[in-house]
This record gives sequence, C-alpha cells and structure tokens, in this order.
Amino acid sequence: MKRLSGLCLLLCWVTITCAQSSGVTHIVFTSDVHFGILRKSFRGNKKVQSDAVNKAMVAQINTLPGLALPADKGVGAGQAIQQIGYLAITGDICNRQQPPSPSASVSWKQFVNVYLHQLSLHAQLLLVPGNHDVSNAIGYYKPMIPATDNASLVGIYNLMLKPAVPKTAASFNFKKDKIHYARNIGGVHCLFLDVWPDGEERAWMEKDLLSIAANVPVLIFTHDPPEGDPAHFVNPFVPHTINKKTQYQNLLSDTLHAPPGDADEQTAFVKFLQAHRNIKAYFHGHQNWNQFYTYTGPAKNVSLPVFRVDSPMKGKESAEDEQQLSFQLISMDPANKRLTVRQLFWNVKPKKDGGRMQWGDSKTISLQ
Repeated sequence: MKRLSGLCLLLCWVTITCAQSSGVTHIVFTSDVHFGILRKSFRGNKKVQSDAVNKAMVAQINTLPGLALPADKGVGAGQAIQQIGYLAITGDICNRQQPPSPSASVSWKQFVNVYLHQLSLHAQLLLVPGNHDVSNAIGYYKPMIPATDNASLVGIYNLMLKPAVPKTAASFNFKKDKIHYARNIGGVHCLFLDVWPDGEERAWMEKDLLSIAANVPVLIFTHDPPEGDPAHFVNPFVPHTINKKTQYQNLLSDTLHAPPGDADEQTAFVKFLQAHRNIKAYFHGHQNWNQFYTYTGPAKNVSLPVFRVDSPMKGKESAEDEQQLSFQLISMDPANKRLTVRQLFWNVKPKKDGGRMQWGDSKTISLQ
C-alpha cells in the first residue's frame, strides 16, 4: 500500500488547473460503516462510537471538490475534482444487534443523521445491504436483542427503490422485497445487488441487462466478494434452519451444494460473467482492506477486475492503525472508455482532525 508524499500532493494542488475533464463522473466508494459498534481508538480517544468515526469520514468526503487528482495517468489525472456525484456503500450499514450493540432501528437512525444530514456534497447515496443488515432482519444463530429488526433493510429499500407506498417494518417481506436496482451513471450501467449475485440476483440481472446494448459497460456493486461466503448460503442440512450447530445464515436464495466450499455456486456466477462480457468490474466490502485484484473463478476461466474497500470501523489494517483508514474514488470517463479507482487515506494526521488527505494506490481499467 503506497502513499504519495506530502510534497507530491502539494505540487499537485499548486500545478493543476481548476477545470475538470469533460464528462468525468466521480463516485466515492466505502463499505461496512457498522453503526452500533465502538472503534478501539480514534483521534486520541478510546472506544469511539461509530457515528463519531463516520461523521469524521463524511467531513473529509465533503472537502473533495477542488482536490487535485494525482498525476498517475488515470482518468482526470492532475486535474481538480469539480463535483462528487455519488456515494456508494456496499452494506453492513448497521452492526448485528448482539449486545452491547443496539437494535437496527437505533443504528439506522444514526446512519440517517450522518449520511443524509451531514453530507454536504448533494451526492446521491447508493446503498445495498450486508450480511449484518439481513441477519438483523431474519435472525441469527447467536442471541440478538431484539431477535429481529428489519429497520435498515426497510430504510435502504425505501431510499433506493422509492416505492409509491413506502415499506414499513410490518409490510416489508425479505423474500419478496429484494434490494436490487440499476443506475446509468456517466454512460456506465451500474448494478447494485442484495449481498451477493446468487441465483435470484442473476435472474434479475439477466432481465435488466436486456434493456441495454451489449457494448454498454456494466459494473457490479455488492457486499460479498465474488467468491461469496459459504456461511451466507441457505443451510444445506435438513431442516435448513438458522441454528447454532451448523451456523449457516440463510441470507441468500441458494442452498449451499457442497459444504464447506461454494465452488458450484461460483461456477454458476462465472457462467453468467462469461455470457455478459460487458461486465467490466466488481466492487465489494465484507472483508475490509484496500485491494485491487482479479477474480478468475474456481476453474481459472474468467478475468474480472475487483475492488475491495476499507471499513471505517472494521478494517483489517485500519482497525489497528487509524492512519490506514481509506475510501476509494471511482472516476469514469465514458468518452474514452476508461475507469480509474484511487485509494484516499482520510486520517493521515489523527491529532489534527485527519489532516489533508493523501492518495494511495490507483488502478485504471478499460471499459471497452
């Protein structure tokens, strides 16, 4: 993981022009914001609430317009960010409501206060649920208080799908009211999925992709990595319930075929990717650190660029070293069919309210 020096960043600020490349669209990407838990330490304090940490990150995101992009030959390199159009969060909005974590209803209200009321960029939120959000709604194999609370699923559904009649805790049905939707952003078709591209999600994507030309680039945003997480599938053991013995969570539509792995389920997803070559990248959270890698599938017969992002609360590296806290900036140039993802360290000077952000790794891919 690399950081540009402070001098390099300063030079970028001094030498850029204020104009942004025509047609470039920017999306801030983060995941696993986990309202309802404590961070071990943050900016000189111990046991810091998730809403305080997320407020600090949002405050830094609010400063992005005017920041110079690094001279890395990526989309918009060396120019200033004019506007952030979107903020994508791929799940675990609320932490699982296992004591001492509060209920999903309490955590969801905290999320709304930070991301709907503190974000000053007029950026559109793009949300999907994570495994914690779904477990809160349907139950878990360890005790939770309350046993179920679907507040974050209801909230995400209403914000993203905007039904004519908003869902309530009583009317929301997890099996029927799937949180998946598409957005056309900067000439790119973006698919936002419920936890992982299981059988139901792939069927929905098949139908959705009929509406676009085969040469339109497609991006997938979801919670789990493309390999999936075997524990998230439906319990393969009769009576297929969520229980402490087997510890499957029943979050997806598919029953796991061959415990403990999920090669069969991955193979079905790989076939889907092979049938839709215009899917150009996959963005996810769940296991959180900054990583740009390639998914090849169990048989090594597919090549999909993947972007894994850090978490402000549960990052693999940043949980212990707050200077490693980062989010990603996705910059899309549809005219030239290019996309660049850049890592931004947002808390490099913890004793000075984070300090000026610093660029980390970057990767540019073709959208052709």
